[in-house]
Order: sequence, then structure tokens, then C-alpha cells
Amino acid sequence: MISKAVIKYVRSLELKKNRLREGLFVAEGPKVVGDIGMATAPTMIIATAEWLTKHPDAREKWPRAELLEASETELSKVSLMQHPQQIVGVFGMFDQEDSEPCGRLPNTELCLALDDIQDPGNLGTIIRVADWFGIGHIFCSKDTADMYNPKVVQATMGSIARVRLRYTDLKQLIGALPPNTPVYGTTLNGHDIYDEDLQPRGLIVMGNEGKGISPEIRKMVSRRLLIPNYPIGRQTAESLNVAIATAIVCAEFRRRKTL
Repeated sequence: MISKAVIKYVRSLELKKNRLREGLFVAEGPKVVGDIGMATAPTMIIATAEWLTKHPDAREKWPRAELLEASETELSKVSLMQHPQQIVGVFGMFDQEDSEPCGRLPNTELCLALDDIQDPGNLGTIIRVADWFGIGHIFCSKDTADMYNPKVVQATMGSIARVRLRYTDLKQLIGALPPNTPVYGTTLNGHDIYDEDLQPRGLIVMGNEGKGISPEIRKMVSRRLLIPNYPIGRQTAESLNVAIATAIVCAEFRRRKTL
């Protein structure tokens, strides 16, 4: 039986101020918990008897974790999701200091920069997209959604364990890059991405859902890109969702790399 204190403790981590105070975040579901658990050991695991039966090595795998069995009803009280998925894990936040500024990364490195992305679902999907396309570093403006928001963690589907995020001053970051580093950004007055020369290194800036890239960061973009609609001239949606746009841009960069 799970105590009320445990339920209260785990659910308190839904709030950013509590996550920061404890240095912990919550992940749920076999896939997400499993992937994160390969990168960092949990401090607590709350799981159903079914999950524990399928994973008899859990205690040996995570010897320092508090391992608690819960019924489906108890799990629903602990879970931050509408539909709990057998397991809830509490993890320590990743060390962000091991991610060096983009300018110090190898010349072949391609990085993402997120300028005030607000929606947790978008941020989580972008992290997942970056993981898929082999982009290991994302630099976020300080007003970008919290990477440890439960909705972000779940949307990454475990990719948060493989992609390093760092919250920083993007203006300062871009200003410190070597002069020859390409800084790409998607804008409505950009050049057709399918006609542009794309390098396998540099920084790709993606902007806020409603406002796009902020004016001060836009001035620092050296290569403006446009994802064209088809057929050109036909009335279409006003814009693309930023996570979808990120996927299209990353796919084109990687496609060029293999040509």
C-alpha cells in the first residue's frame, strides 16, 4: 500500500518550484522510465505487480531506488497522467553543465536553439525529433518551457535521456560563436530551404509558436530559411506548428548530409 505522504510527495513534483527545490522530476510509462533509467538511476519506482513481475531484475538494476508496489487505483492517485501506464519513476535532474556552448563543439556538430518555445508538448516533440536526427544538443532561451515539465518528459518518449538541453542567453551564445559558424533560422522572408546550401554543422534557431524568432535574435541569423507551401500561391494554413517545422528542417539537413 502506498502512503498518502508518498502520493503527496510525487504529485508535488508537478510544480516547477518543487522540482527545482528537490532537484527531481517525474517520468511515467515503461518506455519513458526504461530509457531514462538507462541514463540515470531513479530515486523511487512505483509500479504495479504486473510490471514488477515482468521486471524481476529491477531491484538489482536500481539498488538505491525505493521500489514500491501499487495497485492500479493507487497508481492513478500518484500519476500525473490521465491514463497511468504501470509505472511511475522519480529521477534526479540531469547535469546540464556537461553541455558545452555550441561554439566549442566539434565543427561537424549541428545544434538546435529554441527561442521562447512555450508549449510543453512542442518542446517534448522537438527533443524527440532531435534525438531521431542525431542532434545531441539543444540550447533554450530562459523563457522556454521547462524540460522537466511532466508533459515535456512524456512527449519526448525517453529522448530526454539522450539529448542534452541547456538554458542560456541565446543572444550571448550566438554572439560567442566563431565568425564562420552558420546560424540558420526559419522566417517568412527566408529563402526556400530546398534551394539553399545547408551545412552539416551550425545552429538552427526555431522561434516562439506565435511570434516566431524574436527581433534581436533574428538579427543574428545569417541564413534565413523558408519552408514553402504547395502549390505556391494557393491559400493554405497561416503557419506550421513549430515542432513539425523543426522536423522538416532537421530532415532536410540530414538528407543533404547523405547525398
